[in-house]
Amino acid sequence: MLLAEVAATSDAVAATRSRLAKRAAIADLLRRVADDARDAARDEIEIAVAYLAGELRQRRTGLGWRSLRDLPSPAQAPSLTLTDVDAAFARMAGLSGPGSATARQAEAATLFGAATAREQALLAGLVSGELRQGALDSVVVDAVAEAAGVPADAVRRAVMLAGATGPVARAALTAASPEAALDALATFRLTVGRPVRPMLAQSAPDVAAALDKLGAAPPPGGDEAAGTGDAPSGTPVAVDVKLDGIRVQVHRDGDDVRVFTRSLDDVTERVPEIVAAVRDLGPRTLVLDGEALVVGPDGVPRPFQETAARSATQGERSAAQEAELAAALELSPFFFDVLHVDGRDLLDEPLRDRLAVLDDVTGRHAVRRLVTGDPDAATTFFESAVAEGQEGVVVKSLDAPYAAGRRGAGWVKVKPRHTLDLVVLAVEKGSGRRSGWLSNIWLGARDPDGGFVMLGKTFKGMTDEMLQWQTRRFRELQTSDDGYVVHVRPEQVVEIAFDGLQRSTRYPGGLALRFARVVRYRDDKTAAEADTIETVRALAT
Repeated sequence: MLLAEVAATSDAVAATRSRLAKRAAIADLLRRVADDARDAARDEIEIAVAYLAGELRQRRTGLGWRSLRDLPSPAQAPSLTLTDVDAAFARMAGLSGPGSATARQAEAATLFGAATAREQALLAGLVSGELRQGALDSVVVDAVAEAAGVPADAVRRAVMLAGATGPVARAALTAASPEAALDALATFRLTVGRPVRPMLAQSAPDVAAALDKLGAAPPPGGDEAAGTGDAPSGTPVAVDVKLDGIRVQVHRDGDDVRVFTRSLDDVTERVPEIVAAVRDLGPRTLVLDGEALVVGPDGVPRPFQETAARSATQGERSAAQEAELAAALELSPFFFDVLHVDGRDLLDEPLRDRLAVLDDVTGRHAVRRLVTGDPDAATTFFESAVAEGQEGVVVKSLDAPYAAGRRGAGWVKVKPRHTLDLVVLAVEKGSGRRSGWLSNIWLGARDPDGGFVMLGKTFKGMTDEMLQWQTRRFRELQTSDDGYVVHVRPEQVVEIAFDGLQRSTRYPGGLALRFARVVRYRDDKTAAEADTIETVRALAT
């Protein structure tokens, strides 16, 4: 299949807000790939699924936006096939050592030179991760189900257990009939040693809203409706402390222990202390879900970047340097779920049963939790977790199975919401779907001694209408344009929500915002009324 056909489908998906229309467009493309009799079409199914979800099959290519600023002139007619493009990115990903940067640039120039203007935009969006077409992986999964003529739940479960959509799409779409597709999907089972997609949590602004989402809030009407003179209670739930660490999924098969991240990367070699901790547990086969983080002698979590340093790509670190880092920043694992133990799969069992197994298996390595139906007790537990430096809580239905790979209705996270009024210092030109707009904004806090202190960048939370508005606004404030970054007069105030702060050597204030996102532009405030760097530093203490 030509890349141009995927680009055309991407355009069709981006042009509609209807999830059903997006699904139908993707399903139509997948049917056409599946109907292709060529042997290469089987691989092309997996490639098309990845591209329409906005991803490359290669996790790292070594390309960044700065390396793609000067693209060759586009081709006049499409010629690239999906296998051509995938092979080119695979070659780039495989380059390393002296001369690799030059070779990668040459490979990229050849690939982009063979692409039409529309194909170049698609490829650039895939490289940057900014392909704004509104087709998340969940939409693609539903499209696979539609194209194969099978229930969406069957595809979702197979994807969960396979850890990826591509192999599942290939199995379903190359089957001779919907009945055969269901048989093929049923072959995907939990396998110790192969990571499954982790269950994710929805969000709520407070504990009361989380209980309401789970249908666990007390009945309306107070004590009388509750039928007792005591404080009204709702359905009991589990309230887990939400740790600010790295998500880990640990598989044990005898002495073989593998550790995977949330993105299913294998980081076993980088976390020997987690391997040792799980080897000390009783079961011979085991799959655990949890968090790992660096804690101080007082049991308080250390800053997140210390934890992140342990899971980062090794790069040029030697084995000795890796061991030194592990000794200085020892990770402690804490588990909040168990998916398998000694031949028994637990995915479909209710959380209350999984927790009983978890506590028996992990002991001191279990995440601290409260089981209660009392909203006040749950709120107090949340407040104490935040006070001791944790990220918040996750409120969980005791009846819920492990709904891996999606934000199931059984888990709801609650975190304190932080907002700051900051000033836009510069803005980067958009790419892919955002081409022609000014997109990623540079954020600064006011320095009372004069000027502004940069705290990070974000393009999260921006609607198309907001992108159009800020493009006009920042062109009015423009002081310079280097072709990539537009510097502006520091006048526009923006309200930013963020999850926390971390130390940073990249920014002059020594701090950076975590998961920053735009709430709204504040035309009612001047830059002189923006939050100061002292306010930000106070939040970090």
